[in-house]
Amino acid sequence: MRRETAVRRPPWRMAGAIVGGMLAVLATVAGVLAYKIDSYVDPYHNKVTEAGFLLKSAQVNRLSLSYAEGPDNGPPLVLLHAQHLDWFSYSRVMPALSRSFHVFVIDYPGHGATRAPADYPMTANQIGADLADFIQQRVGAPVYISGNSSGGLLTVWLAANRPQLVRAALLEDPPLFSSEYPRIRQTIAAKSFATSYKAVHEHSDDFLLYWIHASARFFRNHVGPGTSRLLTAAVHVYRHAHPGQPVEIGLVHNDTVRLLIRGLDRYDPRFGAAFYDGSWNQGFSHADALQNIRCPTLLMQANTSTLKDGTLDGAMSEAEAARARGLLRQGQFVKVDATHVINLDQPEAFVQILEKFFLSQP
Repeated sequence: MRRETAVRRPPWRMAGAIVGGMLAVLATVAGVLAYKIDSYVDPYHNKVTEAGFLLKSAQVNRLSLSYAEGPDNGPPLVLLHAQHLDWFSYSRVMPALSRSFHVFVIDYPGHGATRAPADYPMTANQIGADLADFIQQRVGAPVYISGNSSGGLLTVWLAANRPQLVRAALLEDPPLFSSEYPRIRQTIAAKSFATSYKAVHEHSDDFLLYWIHASARFFRNHVGPGTSRLLTAAVHVYRHAHPGQPVEIGLVHNDTVRLLIRGLDRYDPRFGAAFYDGSWNQGFSHADALQNIRCPTLLMQANTSTLKDGTLDGAMSEAEAARARGLLRQGQFVKVDATHVINLDQPEAFVQILEKFFLSQP
């Protein structure tokens, strides 16, 4: 009787087969990921276009100011995005708002496609004055205005210093008092501003990749090992496939984070550096400005908390929000269960609150 014996492959051949198989799988995964990165298009690009928005630019003083303008369906409404983002961060609410307003969404200096000279002062006073000139030149009428985060601070500046241009103002989770120096050093945002400050002084010419590298520990602790390397590779793939376009990584499922990456791709770190060293608020007292606002103003606050070490994790503490409310002459207040960029996290609630407030004004 003939006995059959198993033929054993040498160990090195088995290892080679396993490694080869793994490489084939990795190559397939990499190809799928590259395809997803190459082919991703945020669905709100079409929705914004279908709503009638056009991207435009205007020469305002020394600025080439980029903005999106919707159809003339009502009173003018100006939207000022949060720091690190750009006009497209409002894409989730722009179609709905365009049905009742003539919407202008502006990339203010340091953001998006707006271009400022190398010696442009990144201060509230300078940026506010240029935005006021834009409203006079391109809108030509008093506006309703809503600003998120740093955009909210600029909204405060405009309402206080150019009252003839502002009919009513909505302040979407602005860092009132908390972003003034030295209080800003006690906030979670200080780390981001420190990164901007270092990027300026180290003459970084690619802030998005600089930011990803600087945030490697955060990604490792909160997302997983290798996240920063994966994001860096994804950025390179997207840029190769879409030269000259702002980076949008479809593999990132959170809208706020994905649009943050888009915004950081064209962000000028001089803007954040000015918050870090306190120069952004030079000559701009938040308390004085709030007291000088005469128009109806709605202060909207998102979720906020204080970490164990006393660091503020939010735009304003409860005490700072209460102080701001107390300084407004025609102030209203609403608290929304949402993250900092309310218009992205809770777009339907944001639209409802904004329309109710502005359209109820005489």
